[in-house]
Amino acid sequence: MRSAITKVGPKYQVTTPQGVRTAVGLEAGGLVQASVGADGAIVLRRQLLVDYDRELEKQLKAAQADVKAGRVLGPFDTARDAVRALKTWKRRADARNSH
Repeated sequence: MRSAITKVGPKYQVTTPQGVRTAVGLEAGGLVQASVGADGAIVLRRQLLVDYDRELEKQLKAAQADVKAGRVLGPFDTARDAVRALKTWKRRADARNSH
């Protein structure tokens, strides 16, 4: 785990050391969540702000239902295996739809 000692400035600002920033991929303008840990430590967690997308939410729920119902392919060891399975699946779907 990366860690470093840093100083609290006069406006209570703290500079996150470069090694820590690099380790978590934090960039200028990035968001962090500040909280107090169980042991009283200050914990900063990198955060990502994403707009809510109703259509994406519907698609995710449908995908989760497919997984729960077993309507999935894989896992695959290679990309070639994945392509082969997709081609087989398509041939079977085409055959079902042609009747």
